[in-house]
Amino acid sequence: MSQQQDIYGGNDPRDIAAYTVAEAARYVRIPPQTLRAWVAGQSYGQYSGRPKFRQLITAPEYAPLRLSFNNVIEAYTLRALRTKHKVSIEAARKAMDVAERACRTQRLFLCPELRTGAGELFLEKYGELVNLTKAGQSAMKHILKDHLARIELDELHLPVRLYPADTANIIMIDPRVAFGRPIISSRGISTAAIVDRINADESEEDIAKDYGLTPAEVKEALVYEQAA
Repeated sequence: MSQQQDIYGGNDPRDIAAYTVAEAARYVRIPPQTLRAWVAGQSYGQYSGRPKFRQLITAPEYAPLRLSFNNVIEAYTLRALRTKHKVSIEAARKAMDVAERACRTQRLFLCPELRTGAGELFLEKYGELVNLTKAGQSAMKHILKDHLARIELDELHLPVRLYPADTANIIMIDPRVAFGRPIISSRGISTAAIVDRINADESEEDIAKDYGLTPAEVKEALVYEQAA
């Protein structure tokens, strides 16, 4: 990986501000306003009676607000729990704090320990906070396990690649390829480029032939972009 970091001035491309909130939100399929609150916090006004919503994710740049690949991984993980098990954000925050303190780690959703002790502690604490049944806790473990299988790790067991679609690993996001935009993993073709050609009234068959893709890959790119 070090050979590919030169163009980033010696910085890890996973930590570079590369995405607007709107772009990152599209890639992980959550509303932009939700992601903005997770990254920048949210104030409800002096007379609302509600406390300020504290950020869950730390971005590399705030003026203007731009996110990194690692932020996308964090949002993707939180979104998996949030949308598939209706995770309470406040309970998730408290469970994260407990797991991070106990395991002496930062940024729980990025660390290797999420797949082992820290992840177990997070799920256990969260289950206690929202009174999840044993069956509910077991379901959450399966959700987290299935989700983490879509995040490829490097030799240091840190996230290096994301397969964001819910089906086969056809769509890939890699911060070192195509500036971190979604691509067809087998050919490195941008999913956005495929959609642009479809919108220009080209056929799926012609696009597949031109790029050396299978019809299934073209279809998956369209489904992903339309759902994002």
